[in-house]
Amino acid sequence: MPTHEALHALLVRLDGRSYPAYKELRGSWRMPGFRLSVDHVQGDPFAAPSRVSAHLPPQTAGLEPWLLESEARRLGVAVWLARAFSEGAEGRHTTGSGRSGAVGMASPGQLVLAQTAVRVRPDGSVEARFTVGLPARGRRIMGREAADLLTGAVPALVRAHLAEGAHDPADLRRAAAVNEDAEALRSRLGEHGLVAFVADGSVLPRRSGVDDRPLATGAVPFRSPASLRVTLPTPNGGGVAGMGVPAGVTLVVGGGFHGKSTLLRALEAGVWNHRPGDGRERVVTVADAVKVRAEDGRAVTGVDISPFIGDLPSGDHTRSFTTRNASGSTSQAAALVEALEAGAGVLLMDEDTCATNFLIRDRRMQALVPAGKEPITPLVDRVRELHREAGVSTVLILGGSGDYLDAADTVIGMDAFRPHDLTARAREVAAEHPAGRTPPEGLPPLGPRAPRRLADRAIPGGRGGSGEGSRGPRGLRVRVLDERTLRVGEERLDLAAVEQILLPTQLQTLAALLEALDRRRDWVAETVPGVARSLADRLAADLDHADPRARGDLALVRRFEIAAALNRLRTLELQG
Repeated sequence: MPTHEALHALLVRLDGRSYPAYKELRGSWRMPGFRLSVDHVQGDPFAAPSRVSAHLPPQTAGLEPWLLESEARRLGVAVWLARAFSEGAEGRHTTGSGRSGAVGMASPGQLVLAQTAVRVRPDGSVEARFTVGLPARGRRIMGREAADLLTGAVPALVRAHLAEGAHDPADLRRAAAVNEDAEALRSRLGEHGLVAFVADGSVLPRRSGVDDRPLATGAVPFRSPASLRVTLPTPNGGGVAGMGVPAGVTLVVGGGFHGKSTLLRALEAGVWNHRPGDGRERVVTVADAVKVRAEDGRAVTGVDISPFIGDLPSGDHTRSFTTRNASGSTSQAAALVEALEAGAGVLLMDEDTCATNFLIRDRRMQALVPAGKEPITPLVDRVRELHREAGVSTVLILGGSGDYLDAADTVIGMDAFRPHDLTARAREVAAEHPAGRTPPEGLPPLGPRAPRRLADRAIPGGRGGSGEGSRGPRGLRVRVLDERTLRVGEERLDLAAVEQILLPTQLQTLAALLEALDRRRDWVAETVPGVARSLADRLAADLDHADPRARGDLALVRRFEIAAALNRLRTLELQG
């Protein structure tokens, strides 16, 4: 393997040549204490930066054995290192064209989840993947600047953020322990009959809608009501006390701006672990919880929404409902059915983002509009059945739909960001003020539903293409447009309503999966949830299954996010 001196000499020799000559860098180079691999060289200085990776042997990484004893500990350390490297590289740039001199690593934000930026192996070796903008003036190589970058600045970043002594050992132990404890808390939920847990002392509010860090001042630490307080054991933090959210139908009520939606956002993010100091590192939700909301204008393909919406006045049947412009109620019905189809065990909903006519139809509207003229069966009439018949719990944020009190198992009242158990009082109110609604009759069953199987060209678009980046070796091109949108072929795929996608790297993974799915043939005639589950299982085994090109910008997604992306494709085609 050539040495870093050879790399330096090569780059000096390339000075002034045309940019494509950088291709000579591809391969591995022996640096002091680690191996540097140039995995992909950008085509010109304005293209996506070159992909490189640093491979540190155990003796260079210097991680103590305790940190390596479980997958959860190794992941906590890996994400800690990725965040440190990302922050250390941020803002670095040299003079030159395009992205010259820029070094970057995908940031994990506040989350701790499997990602490809940094991996810690069981033997203590570390692999870090990042990008480097190879310097150029115009389209001519700046060889001496590139030599300083690759044999000076990059090794310095590796030593400063990845090698032994780069971090306080106590910080690494805390990162490992906090992540392992979060996994332990989540694993205990089922045996305690819970779907979520919020530890006392948690800080739930965020700084802003675009800053996911904890609110710096004025946040009220969470304190569970005594009647809902449970203590769950953890391997490192001992017993942790907090509020358990029971299985069944749970309502979260209270006045505006008292913390209802803040609590729900913490619960929906609780399917992922969080970094130490996030404030929500001990807020966990079962892994099969799915946020459901209305989404006007989305595409729906072949979904059986008849349990909630009967045949429409237009004559459209709803047992295999297809539209390119769903209404609020039909979009939410489709999202709920799709979540159930993918195996959701808990539904999370906020009245503010739901279609009102999907949630409730009170007795006055029942009297005004005859049942035969209203195709919608509101959720209030089926939410208990969902739990009783299908075992699916619901957590619902409410400010104005009191008819749900009749269906609730648990009612949590938020008052100035402090939770109170209002279950007993809610039952008194329900008895004192009867809703007077007429229960619907002859409702269609909630399931099972006819399987939706992918057609031969399930995702039409562009077979036979080629190239790097967002285009697969052949086939459909998928690229990330912004933090919520993909372009799939010529179509835009809006995933803003899939609120449990929290990182840009998760969107990159979905883009890579759609490209891979387009190239495969063995999914034909598989069901939508079956494909989503299969892809999610492969990701859980190794994220490189999404894209084998040594990318550092991928992160874990669940089968629910994969299914959500498939289900929202305007070009999705099914058999039959």
